[in-house]
Amino acid sequence: MLLHPSRSQSSRTHNMQCRAGKLHLQQPHCCVGSGWGYTSFAYLIYSSSVAAGAQSGIEECKFQFAWDRWNCPERALQLSSHGGLRSANRETAFVHAISSAGVMYTLTRNCSLGDFDNCGCDDSRNGQLGGQGWLWGGCSDNVGFGEAISKQFVDALETGQDARAAMNLHNNEAGRKAVKGTMKRTCKCHGVSGSCTTQTCWLQLPEFREVGTYLKERYHKALKVDLLQGAGNSAASRGAIAETFSSISKKELVHLEDSPDYCLENKTLGLLGTEGRECLKRGKALSKWEKRSCRRLCGDCGLAVEERRAEMVSSCNCKFHWCCAVRCEQCRKRVTKYFCVRKEKRERSGGGGATRKLKRKL
Repeated sequence: MLLHPSRSQSSRTHNMQCRAGKLHLQQPHCCVGSGWGYTSFAYLIYSSSVAAGAQSGIEECKFQFAWDRWNCPERALQLSSHGGLRSANRETAFVHAISSAGVMYTLTRNCSLGDFDNCGCDDSRNGQLGGQGWLWGGCSDNVGFGEAISKQFVDALETGQDARAAMNLHNNEAGRKAVKGTMKRTCKCHGVSGSCTTQTCWLQLPEFREVGTYLKERYHKALKVDLLQGAGNSAASRGAIAETFSSISKKELVHLEDSPDYCLENKTLGLLGTEGRECLKRGKALSKWEKRSCRRLCGDCGLAVEERRAEMVSSCNCKFHWCCAVRCEQCRKRVTKYFCVRKEKRERSGGGGATRKLKRKL
């Protein structure tokens, strides 16, 4: 394939940066390993899906940890460990897993939507017996394709050979396993007069929220890997590291370090602490985890809960008038919100809630 000189040079530059660990998945050009070749062609085909997948992983991370002490801050979202600046705790493990899962999920979905000329349904098992009374058939989402391309893009960011690199690669794989493990089997009945004599079944991607929830459960059960202090980068050390990680299920999230105290501000680590964070106390649709957020973010961190009342103004009862305008009324609603504050600050304010007016456009 002939490449424009400037594009070819750009590709070489990006490949050098990728091997040096200087790129991350939110950049428009990411790196593809030797299985597909380091080519601009691969960038053009897959890079937008990879970036979109990484973004969906970030959004899911923020959703899953919205009411946790660690709430997936921007500083935590850099996948490359180049320069040794990244921690190796269970939160880092989750970021790698959900990002890898997001990339694989989006590549697989876009393949099914026909976005790639070189990818289609996975019909490799069609016609085979799947179980009692059903056969494989239909158009299964091609997770094999998504897995292969995701692995080459995401894992290419990890250039080290030490324990931290092994941890990151393991968690990348755990994210891909999560996508495969949450696939849904969908079936169609076949038979005379609407009977279901036999069924043909295929696999479909779940909602990505299910993948995120699955990985959040794995996060709570993440395994800490204890390695000898001072383990270097020698062949013997690399062998010991590889043997240790190979003995752990690829579905498990793993970490090397304990997490810091997220209650407290730590400027060195870029942690803001929980002071000033909003929490939830009441609401019909709240989960138990959300209802306990004030205790988790405030009380357990030595902070008080401050109630603040506000008046929200929004557009409502909108009607279309011919021709051509939409006219709305202004509706006011009083809401109560809760925030974590230092106890002495709450005592000085008398514990009362200030009333504010908020305007929101709909």
